[in-house]
This record gives sequence, structure tokens and C-alpha cells, in this order.
Amino acid sequence: MIYEYGTLQLLQGMSERSRTPLFDLVFLLSDTMDMVTRAVRNHHYRVAYIASAIASELGLTSHERTNLLLAGALHDCGALSLRERINTLQFEMEHPQLHAERGYLLLSVFRPLQEAAALIRYHHTQWQWGAGSSVGEQPVPAASHILHLADRIAVLVNGVRGGLSQAKEIYRRIEEQSGRMFVPQFVDAFRELCRREYFWLDLLSPSLGSILSRTTQPHTIELGKDELLGLGDTLRRMIDFRSPYTATHSMGVAVVAESLARSVHFPEGQCQLMKVAGHIHDLGKLAIPREVLEKPSTLTAKETQLVHRHPYLTYRTLEVVKGTDELNSWASFHHERLDGKGYPFHVKAEDLSLGSRIMAVADVFTAITEDRPYRKGMQRRETAQTLEGMARASALDGDVVSTLMLYFDEFNAARIAAQKTSTGQYQQLVGALGHC
Repeated sequence: MIYEYGTLQLLQGMSERSRTPLFDLVFLLSDTMDMVTRAVRNHHYRVAYIASAIASELGLTSHERTNLLLAGALHDCGALSLRERINTLQFEMEHPQLHAERGYLLLSVFRPLQEAAALIRYHHTQWQWGAGSSVGEQPVPAASHILHLADRIAVLVNGVRGGLSQAKEIYRRIEEQSGRMFVPQFVDAFRELCRREYFWLDLLSPSLGSILSRTTQPHTIELGKDELLGLGDTLRRMIDFRSPYTATHSMGVAVVAESLARSVHFPEGQCQLMKVAGHIHDLGKLAIPREVLEKPSTLTAKETQLVHRHPYLTYRTLEVVKGTDELNSWASFHHERLDGKGYPFHVKAEDLSLGSRIMAVADVFTAITEDRPYRKGMQRRETAQTLEGMARASALDGDVVSTLMLYFDEFNAARIAAQKTSTGQYQQLVGALGHC
């Protein structure tokens, strides 16, 4: 059946011997998050750069600088809506704890990011003449105060056009809050940086991403296959937990795609990587405002264009990460069609790998069978009619659809169980934020 399409293409770049740089993925992720609006473009990059520069000025260790770079690149990952992201650009925010705590909860489940997550948790804690050294009985890491300072500097830089000519004014605004908002010692370190032209030129450089990449080279953290699986699950939470409408979708897609891959005898390692691809297939939706994802009425033409660009953003995000070519195509081509009428690349059947075909079927199957807040999922008969109709129209692969329907009960039970787990995780997150 399915093997008529030719030799199975394996993920040669993602074997046990392969190592994927964590910084590459983290900075690409932050870049995607900042695409939600031009108002926050480069904000994560700037915070990471400023925090790293202050840390170097203070003589912090390589390990401490590494965690600050990671935390800076992801610090607003808990701000899930466009309104929240815009609100983070206010110099003195109201109720900033919610998105900081949410970011901590999303990232802390992944071991390589746990220390960075702890910094993010308190990155809006004001110093208050020393009272900010703890929150309740919890000590606040000193690096969280560096991150807070870097974040607020970046907010002021955000509107700067004159660069060096604005340096004195930015420092004046920061120095006014020394002791109240910021640790005086850290403000002093920033004063020294202010005197160096390169610091401001870097911050306003269109090549800041490349500058950051060079900055991170001495601090490289590499991920093996097991860590990549964990990162995929973390990204799944960040993508889906933005809305109750999508809270379980990627988990369902991942388990169905993995099950389909196993049914057609993919090697075990490739089945696991199919699961990763399912977890991150909607990565580009991080650039879509939650208000659009949750809109109950028909989308406007502009909003439809925003939604349709998400697989493109997934592809462009992953394509520069070494060794992810096959993983990328599996994740990013889930809206392509065999007849070339899909989007965004209009890839035709001869160029769609078996993994990409599996992901497309898994995505549609999950979308039509899962319950959403506004409608119930389809049952077996209606699901079969829908999928088989799409196969006849050359939208989906007929052999993959046949395999899925052959094992419908098994696959659907696995989807339901996985999405039940995801629902529990989402409810746990919401419940943990109740005190914020």
C-alpha cells in the first residue's frame, strides 16, 4: 500500500549521534513569538543581548550568562494574547505576575530550561530597596533582577530611532528608578555600558540575531534525541495552551501521526520523531494573535491570511536549524495537497514525503474528531466520509486514509487518551495561575 511511493526517507540528521544546539531553537522560537506584532519585533533579542551584556559587565560566570541568555530570549513566552504582549511594552506594568508565572510553568517542565524558567518567574519583581530579594518565602534570584532591568531598558529602546543620541535619556529614566525598581549595582553596570557606542549600535542593528548567535557560541548547549522529545512537548504546550480552543490539538496530532508511522513500519526512532513533528506542526501559530485564534465569527480576508501563514513560519523557523530537514517537512507541509493546491508552498504529490502525507491526515483526523468548545467532534461514519472525500479530491493520501480507517478504533482511543492528558495539563496550568 503506502510503500508504493518509494523508499522511506529517514531523519538522517537526527540520529542518536546527532546533537541539536538549544540556542538555535530558542532564538528562532523567540523570533517567531515576536512576529505577533511589529510593536514587539526584536524585543526578545534585545532583552537577551542587554541581559548578557550586563552579566558580563558584572563578571558573572559562563553558566549564569547562559541562563540569562535563554531567559531573555523566552521571557515573555507566557504573554499569550496580543493585548498582553502590547502591555509588556509599558515601562511600569499593572499585574505583570500573570504572564511571568505562566512562562515559568510552561518552561519548567523541560529540564534544560528549568533554571532559565526560574529567572523568568520573577522578571517583573521590583527591587524596592531590598524588599524584592524575596517574594513571600521564595528568594528571588539576582539574575531575575538583571532580567527585569534588561527588559525595561529594551522597552525604552523599542521606540528609539536616534540610537546614541537617546542613550543619556534612557539612562536617566533607568537611574531615576535605581533602588525602587532596580538593583543599584546593576544600574551602575548599565551606566558603564551606556558609554560604549557598540552597545547601542548592536541593539539597533538589523543583524542583532547574528550578533546574538556569535555571543552564544561559547555557551553552546546541545540536545540529543531524548532532550529533543522533551523540547517538542514543551513547545506543544506553548503553542496549544494559548487558548482553550486549541489546548489539546497538537497532542492529538502527535499521537495519531506516531501511531500511523508505526503502522506502516517506520523505524522506532523515526516514529518518535514523527511525534516531535506533531507536537510542533503548528509552531507558526505563535505569531497569530490569540484574538484571531478564538474569534467565534467568520475570519476576515486579512485574518485568514494570518492563519494561512503559520505553516510557512514553522518551515522558516526550522529550516536554519542543522539536521531538521526531514522533521521540518513533516511538520510544515500538513496543509499541502497531493494536487498542489494546498498552502503555502503548493507542493505536489511527487515531492510530498510519506511523513508529510501522514502528518496531513493526522492533522485533519484530529481536527474533525476532537471536541471543541463550540462543537462536538465527528463520529466514525462522518469521519470516514470526510477523509475519503478529501482523498478522492486529491487533498489527502488515500492509502494513509485507508490505514487510519482500518485501525480507527485504536487510533481514536489513543487520541482521546492523549488529549485527556493534555486537558489535565492545561487545567493544572490554569489552576496554578489562580493566585496571580
